[in-house]
Amino acid sequence: MRQSRTAAGACSLLLAAACAFADPATADVALAPTGYVALGDSYSAGVGAGDYLSSGKECKRSARAYPVLWAEAHAPSSFTFAACNGARTTDVLADQLGHLSARTGLVTLTAGGSDSGFAAVMTTCALGGDTRCRAAVSRARTAMDRTLARDLDRLYTAIGNRAPAAHVVVLGYPHLYHLRGTCRLGLADRDRAAVNDAVDHLNEVIARGAAAHGFTFADVTAAFAGHEICSASPWLHGVDVPAITESYHPTAPGQSLGYLPALTRVS
Repeated sequence: MRQSRTAAGACSLLLAAACAFADPATADVALAPTGYVALGDSYSAGVGAGDYLSSGKECKRSARAYPVLWAEAHAPSSFTFAACNGARTTDVLADQLGHLSARTGLVTLTAGGSDSGFAAVMTTCALGGDTRCRAAVSRARTAMDRTLARDLDRLYTAIGNRAPAAHVVVLGYPHLYHLRGTCRLGLADRDRAAVNDAVDHLNEVIARGAAAHGFTFADVTAAFAGHEICSASPWLHGVDVPAITESYHPTAPGQSLGYLPALTRVS
């Protein structure tokens, strides 16, 4: 019996020593936050890319969306695809952040396009003529500077609080139009240029907010250059009457060749 107790004590001492001298780097790897949560609106959900998932049909999440493609390539310890079609910044704040935790290592999102009313802007520009189009663009820019900047700050603060160890990547939006392109009908180039300028302003507002919270902003305008609507090889849908929701959204190549490389470079 005494020998057994002595042996047990020796084993305990050896185990304690092994724990004491364990490689701290190995322990850190085991505890490191490695989960991936994809938040955001239709651009992150993959509207326009097709191959929509059966779960959460109203969100139109695509198996070809950049979050899915990134997860397939990098195999995070967990992946939650929470982005949803039509989500405004306040919707992301209210409905999507429950998936974040201290174990989240990467968060991606696009948010702000729905808040700025781009769907209404494009409808007005398509049907209302130059004057109404410019007025709609001007109203959208005002909304970006006022309510959107405030709501993004609230959203980014909440993300940082819920996922304090995460690398947060906020992706921007591409220009919608290629100027002096192949389109012979639709908006005049001066209106297309005004819409593109509004997208630039939106990206500036988003990037400033992201930087203020220590997040990474990934600009996709360069990746989409030469592939906008009216280009010879567009990665964005123009007006699609049979599938109107997909209008002005990236195609599958827009997700895989535009958004995915922009995320991969910074993640």
